[in-house]
Amino acid sequence: MAKNTIPGSIPDAIQEDLEKSGGIHGLVSRIPGDEERKSESRIHQALSDPIRLKIIQLLGVQPLCVCIIKEVIGIADSKLSYHLNVLKENGLIEGAQQKNWIIYSLTEQGTQHLPETMKRRKKSVKRKPGLECCEPGSPAK
Repeated sequence: MAKNTIPGSIPDAIQEDLEKSGGIHGLVSRIPGDEERKSESRIHQALSDPIRLKIIQLLGVQPLCVCIIKEVIGIADSKLSYHLNVLKENGLIEGAQQKNWIIYSLTEQGTQHLPETMKRRKKSVKRKPGLECCEPGSPAK
């Protein structure tokens, strides 16, 4: 058997390309390692839920507080909290305290997972100082 040949019959063009890339070892060396693959898998799992995907898309338009996200999504506080935590744990969103509210925004990694059409439209939204999106004392902060 020739060097870098795969047992069995494979198309000649595939065999030639495989040999050019260093055989099986060369092929395997060009793909991400196990840790990177696990991390990417977790991100894909986080984005596989339609609610979390919608949250990412909302935050792709502008940073938002929980009460606005809750209003758009229409789920209970506890469920929204769960989904926000999944996105935070996977580095897709971050929350910043602003007075009584937490304002969520996409991280750079989260922005990378927006649909291409949203990336092209994304504009920075600046809030006016003191603009408050929730009623004080609202349970959804």
